[in-house]
Amino acid sequence: MGDSAAGEIPGVDAALLAEVRAIAAAAGRAIMAVYRQDFVVERKADASPVTEADLVANQLIADRLATLGDGWPIITEEGRAPAWRERCSWPRYWLVDPLDGTREFVKRNGEFSVNIALIDGGVPVLGVVLAPAIDLEYAAIRGQGAWRYHDEPGPIQVRAPADPPTLALSRSHASRREMQLIDTFSRPGAEASVVRCGSSLKTCLVAEGKADLYPRLGPTSEWDTAASQCVLEAAGGQLTDLSGRPLRYNTRESLLNPMFVAHNGLNLDFDRLHEIAAL
Repeated sequence: MGDSAAGEIPGVDAALLAEVRAIAAAAGRAIMAVYRQDFVVERKADASPVTEADLVANQLIADRLATLGDGWPIITEEGRAPAWRERCSWPRYWLVDPLDGTREFVKRNGEFSVNIALIDGGVPVLGVVLAPAIDLEYAAIRGQGAWRYHDEPGPIQVRAPADPPTLALSRSHASRREMQLIDTFSRPGAEASVVRCGSSLKTCLVAEGKADLYPRLGPTSEWDTAASQCVLEAAGGQLTDLSGRPLRYNTRESLLNPMFVAHNGLNLDFDRLHEIAAL
Protein backbone atom coordinates (compact mmCIF):
# COMPACT_ATOMS: atom_id res chain seq x y z
CA MET A 1 0.00 0.00 0.00
CA GLY A 2 1.11 3.59 -0.62
CA ASP A 3 4.41 4.77 -1.99
CA SER A 4 6.42 1.58 -2.05
CA ALA A 5 8.81 2.91 -4.68
CA ALA A 6 10.62 5.01 -2.11
CA GLY A 7 12.10 1.95 -0.38
CA GLU A 8 13.45 1.94 3.15
CA ILE A 9 14.98 5.16 4.42
CA PRO A 10 17.96 4.80 6.77
CA GLY A 11 17.06 5.67 10.34
CA VAL A 12 13.34 6.00 9.60
CA ASP A 13 11.48 3.00 10.94
CA ALA A 14 8.63 1.84 13.13
CA ALA A 15 10.61 2.49 16.31
CA LEU A 16 11.17 6.13 15.37
CA LEU A 17 7.52 6.50 14.41
CA ALA A 18 6.47 5.13 17.80
CA GLU A 19 8.65 7.69 19.55
CA VAL A 20 7.22 10.54 17.49
CA ARG A 21 3.69 9.35 18.17
CA ALA A 22 4.46 9.38 21.89
CA ILE A 23 5.73 12.96 21.63
CA ALA A 24 2.61 14.01 19.73
CA ALA A 25 0.45 12.32 22.40
CA ALA A 26 2.25 14.21 25.18
CA ALA A 27 1.77 17.47 23.28
CA GLY A 28 -1.89 16.59 22.80
CA ARG A 29 -2.34 16.14 26.54
CA ALA A 30 -0.69 19.50 27.20
CA ILE A 31 -2.96 21.17 24.64
CA MET A 32 -6.08 19.60 26.12
CA ALA A 33 -5.14 20.84 29.60
CA VAL A 34 -5.34 24.39 28.23
CA TYR A 35 -8.42 23.61 26.10
CA ARG A 36 -10.43 22.61 29.17
CA GLN A 37 -9.94 25.95 30.90
CA ASP A 38 -10.28 29.63 30.06
CA PHE A 39 -7.38 30.85 27.94
CA VAL A 40 -6.18 34.10 26.41
CA VAL A 41 -5.96 34.52 22.64
CA GLU A 42 -3.14 36.77 21.47
CA ARG A 43 -2.19 37.87 17.96
CA LYS A 44 1.09 37.29 16.17
CA ALA A 45 2.67 39.78 13.80
CA ASP A 46 0.67 38.33 10.88
CA ALA A 47 -2.57 38.73 12.92
CA SER A 48 -3.03 34.96 13.27
CA PRO A 49 -4.11 33.74 16.72
CA VAL A 50 -1.81 32.11 19.26
CA THR A 51 -2.59 30.69 22.69
CA GLU A 52 -0.77 29.20 25.65
CA ALA A 53 -1.49 25.78 24.14
CA ASP A 54 0.54 26.61 21.00
CA LEU A 55 3.51 27.68 23.08
CA VAL A 56 3.43 24.85 25.62
CA ALA A 57 3.10 22.21 22.91
CA ASN A 58 5.84 23.85 20.86
CA GLN A 59 8.34 23.71 23.74
CA LEU A 60 7.47 20.15 24.66
CA ILE A 61 7.82 18.88 21.09
CA ALA A 62 11.06 20.76 20.42
CA ASP A 63 12.66 19.51 23.64
CA ARG A 64 11.75 15.89 23.02
CA LEU A 65 12.55 15.79 19.30
CA ALA A 66 16.03 17.09 20.13
CA THR A 67 16.74 13.74 21.79
CA LEU A 68 15.88 11.67 18.71
CA GLY A 69 17.99 10.67 15.74
CA ASP A 70 21.31 12.41 15.32
CA GLY A 71 20.19 15.71 16.81
CA TRP A 72 18.46 16.76 13.61
CA PRO A 73 17.53 20.46 13.46
CA ILE A 74 13.96 21.56 14.11
CA ILE A 75 11.74 24.18 12.49
CA THR A 76 8.46 24.94 14.25
CA GLU A 77 5.72 27.44 13.59
CA GLU A 78 6.24 29.08 16.97
CA GLY A 79 10.04 29.16 16.72
CA ARG A 80 12.34 31.35 14.69
CA ALA A 81 13.54 29.55 11.57
CA PRO A 82 17.24 29.92 10.78
CA ALA A 83 18.21 31.91 7.72
CA TRP A 84 18.33 30.08 4.41
CA ARG A 85 22.13 30.29 4.30
CA GLU A 86 22.22 28.05 7.39
CA ARG A 87 19.41 25.61 6.69
CA CYS A 88 20.08 25.16 2.96
CA SER A 89 22.70 22.54 3.88
CA TRP A 90 20.40 20.51 6.12
CA PRO A 91 19.94 16.99 4.70
CA ARG A 92 17.33 16.08 7.32
CA TYR A 93 15.27 18.03 9.86
CA TRP A 94 12.01 18.09 11.82
CA LEU A 95 9.17 20.33 10.67
CA VAL A 96 6.48 20.97 13.26
CA ASP A 97 3.17 22.73 13.68
CA PRO A 98 2.47 22.21 17.38
CA LEU A 99 -1.17 23.29 17.03
CA ASP A 100 -2.51 23.44 13.51
CA GLY A 101 -5.95 25.01 13.46
CA THR A 102 -5.66 27.50 16.30
CA ARG A 103 -8.89 29.09 15.02
CA GLU A 104 -10.63 25.74 15.53
CA PHE A 105 -9.08 25.52 18.98
CA VAL A 106 -10.42 28.96 19.87
CA LYS A 107 -13.88 27.98 18.55
CA ARG A 108 -13.64 24.77 20.60
CA ASN A 109 -14.86 22.57 17.75
CA GLY A 110 -12.15 19.95 18.28
CA GLU A 111 -10.76 20.08 14.74
CA PHE A 112 -7.20 21.12 15.51
CA SER A 113 -4.11 18.94 15.34
CA VAL A 114 -0.51 18.36 16.32
CA ASN A 115 1.66 17.93 13.21
CA ILE A 116 5.17 16.50 13.26
CA ALA A 117 7.11 15.61 10.10
CA LEU A 118 10.63 14.46 9.35
CA ILE A 119 11.98 15.96 6.13
CA ASP A 120 14.75 14.19 4.22
CA GLY A 121 16.13 15.82 1.09
CA GLY A 122 13.11 18.11 0.86
CA VAL A 123 10.63 15.21 1.08
CA PRO A 124 8.43 14.36 4.10
CA VAL A 125 9.40 10.80 5.03
CA LEU A 126 7.66 10.42 8.40
CA GLY A 127 4.51 12.15 9.55
CA VAL A 128 2.17 12.19 12.52
CA VAL A 129 -1.10 14.15 12.65
CA LEU A 130 -2.95 13.97 15.98
CA ALA A 131 -6.32 15.56 16.78
CA PRO A 132 -6.40 15.13 20.56
CA ALA A 133 -9.88 16.53 21.18
CA ILE A 134 -11.51 13.87 18.99
CA ASP A 135 -9.03 11.06 19.73
CA LEU A 136 -7.99 10.72 16.09
CA GLU A 137 -4.48 10.14 14.79
CA TYR A 138 -2.80 9.49 11.46
CA ALA A 139 0.77 8.32 11.02
CA ALA A 140 2.93 7.32 8.07
CA ILE A 141 6.37 6.35 6.88
CA ARG A 142 7.17 6.97 3.24
CA GLY A 143 7.40 3.70 1.36
CA GLN A 144 6.00 1.68 4.27
CA GLY A 145 2.38 2.77 4.67
CA ALA A 146 -0.11 5.03 6.41
CA TRP A 147 -2.29 4.26 9.40
CA ARG A 148 -5.31 5.73 11.17
CA TYR A 149 -5.79 5.29 14.90
CA HIS A 150 -9.31 5.73 16.25
CA ASP A 151 -12.14 3.30 16.96
CA GLU A 152 -10.74 0.68 14.60
CA PRO A 153 -7.03 1.36 14.07
CA GLY A 154 -5.50 0.10 10.87
CA PRO A 155 -3.91 0.92 7.52
CA ILE A 156 -5.49 3.47 5.21
CA GLN A 157 -5.45 4.03 1.47
CA VAL A 158 -6.98 6.57 -0.89
CA ARG A 159 -10.08 5.48 -2.73
CA ALA A 160 -10.61 5.36 -6.46
CA PRO A 161 -11.64 8.84 -7.70
CA ALA A 162 -15.41 9.37 -7.56
CA ASP A 163 -17.38 11.20 -10.25
CA PRO A 164 -18.49 13.67 -9.12
CA PRO A 165 -15.89 13.86 -6.36
CA THR A 166 -16.14 14.79 -2.71
CA LEU A 167 -14.27 17.96 -1.79
CA ALA A 168 -12.75 18.50 1.65
CA LEU A 169 -13.09 22.20 2.44
CA SER A 170 -12.24 24.45 5.34
CA ARG A 171 -14.51 25.56 8.15
CA SER A 172 -12.50 28.75 8.71
CA HIS A 173 -11.57 29.96 5.22
CA ALA A 174 -14.84 29.94 3.24
CA SER A 175 -14.77 32.12 0.12
CA ARG A 176 -16.54 32.71 -3.17
CA ARG A 177 -13.97 30.43 -4.77
CA GLU A 178 -15.73 27.52 -3.11
CA MET A 179 -18.87 27.77 -5.27
CA GLN A 180 -16.67 27.83 -8.35
CA LEU A 181 -14.82 24.75 -7.14
CA ILE A 182 -18.07 22.92 -6.45
CA ASP A 183 -19.45 23.92 -9.86
CA THR A 184 -16.24 22.83 -11.60
CA PHE A 185 -16.32 19.34 -10.13
CA SER A 186 -20.08 18.82 -10.41
CA ARG A 187 -21.72 16.94 -13.28
CA PRO A 188 -25.14 17.48 -14.90
CA GLY A 189 -27.67 16.26 -12.37
CA ALA A 190 -24.97 15.36 -9.81
CA GLU A 191 -23.38 18.02 -7.65
CA ALA A 192 -19.99 17.45 -6.09
CA SER A 193 -20.37 16.80 -2.38
CA VAL A 194 -18.52 18.65 0.36
CA VAL A 195 -17.15 17.60 3.73
CA ARG A 196 -15.85 20.33 6.03
CA CYS A 197 -13.27 20.15 8.77
CA GLY A 198 -10.36 22.11 10.15
CA SER A 199 -6.58 22.03 9.98
CA SER A 200 -4.55 19.37 8.14
CA LEU A 201 -7.32 16.86 8.80
CA LYS A 202 -8.71 17.70 5.35
CA THR A 203 -5.69 16.15 3.66
CA CYS A 204 -6.03 13.13 5.92
CA LEU A 205 -9.67 12.70 4.83
CA VAL A 206 -8.36 12.24 1.29
CA ALA A 207 -5.73 9.80 2.59
CA GLU A 208 -8.32 7.57 4.27
CA GLY A 209 -10.74 7.59 1.35
CA LYS A 210 -13.45 9.86 2.74
CA ALA A 211 -12.80 12.61 0.20
CA ASP A 212 -11.26 12.88 -3.26
CA LEU A 213 -9.54 16.23 -3.09
CA TYR A 214 -8.70 19.17 -0.90
CA PRO A 215 -7.87 22.29 -2.95
CA ARG A 216 -6.09 24.99 -0.99
CA LEU A 217 -6.07 28.24 -2.94
CA GLY A 218 -4.93 30.45 -0.07
CA PRO A 219 -1.73 30.93 1.92
CA THR A 220 -0.16 28.20 4.04
CA SER A 221 3.29 27.55 5.46
CA GLU A 222 5.45 24.47 5.12
CA TRP A 223 4.70 23.25 8.67
CA ASP A 224 0.98 23.25 7.77
CA THR A 225 1.33 20.53 5.15
CA ALA A 226 4.41 18.36 5.69
CA ALA A 227 3.03 15.74 8.10
CA SER A 228 -0.27 15.30 6.30
CA GLN A 229 1.48 15.18 2.92
CA CYS A 230 3.51 12.26 4.20
CA VAL A 231 0.31 10.52 5.31
CA LEU A 232 -1.40 11.17 1.98
CA GLU A 233 1.50 10.06 -0.19
CA ALA A 234 2.06 6.91 1.88
CA ALA A 235 -1.65 6.15 1.38
CA GLY A 236 -1.27 6.43 -2.40
CA GLY A 237 -2.34 10.05 -2.93
CA GLN A 238 -0.67 13.22 -4.13
CA LEU A 239 -0.19 16.74 -2.81
CA THR A 240 0.94 19.03 -5.60
CA ASP A 241 1.10 22.65 -6.61
CA LEU A 242 -1.19 23.93 -9.34
CA SER A 243 1.25 22.73 -11.97
CA GLY A 244 1.12 19.16 -10.73
CA ARG A 245 4.50 19.18 -8.97
CA PRO A 246 4.74 17.59 -5.50
CA LEU A 247 5.36 20.09 -2.72
CA ARG A 248 8.98 20.10 -1.56
CA TYR A 249 10.44 21.61 1.59
CA ASN A 250 13.28 23.93 2.58
CA THR A 251 14.12 24.80 -1.01
CA ARG A 252 14.38 28.59 -0.60
CA GLU A 253 14.38 31.43 1.92
CA SER A 254 10.59 31.62 2.18
CA LEU A 255 8.73 28.95 4.14
CA LEU A 256 5.42 29.75 2.43
CA ASN A 257 3.80 27.09 0.28
CA PRO A 258 2.40 27.65 -3.17
CA MET A 259 -1.32 27.03 -3.62
CA PHE A 260 -1.88 23.29 -3.75
CA VAL A 261 -4.33 20.44 -4.12
CA ALA A 262 -4.33 17.18 -2.18
CA HIS A 263 -6.00 14.43 -4.18
CA ASN A 264 -6.32 10.71 -4.82
CA GLY A 265 -5.20 10.64 -8.44
CA LEU A 266 -8.19 12.57 -9.77
CA ASN A 267 -7.73 13.89 -13.30
CA LEU A 268 -7.42 17.61 -12.58
CA ASP A 269 -7.79 20.62 -14.86
CA PHE A 270 -4.98 22.73 -13.45
CA ASP A 271 -5.74 25.61 -15.82
CA ARG A 272 -9.22 25.82 -14.33
CA LEU A 273 -7.80 25.74 -10.80
CA HIS A 274 -5.54 28.66 -11.72
CA GLU A 275 -8.59 30.57 -12.99
CA ILE A 276 -10.48 29.98 -9.75
CA ALA A 277 -7.43 30.93 -7.69
CA ALA A 278 -7.32 34.28 -9.50
CA LEU A 279 -10.85 35.22 -8.40
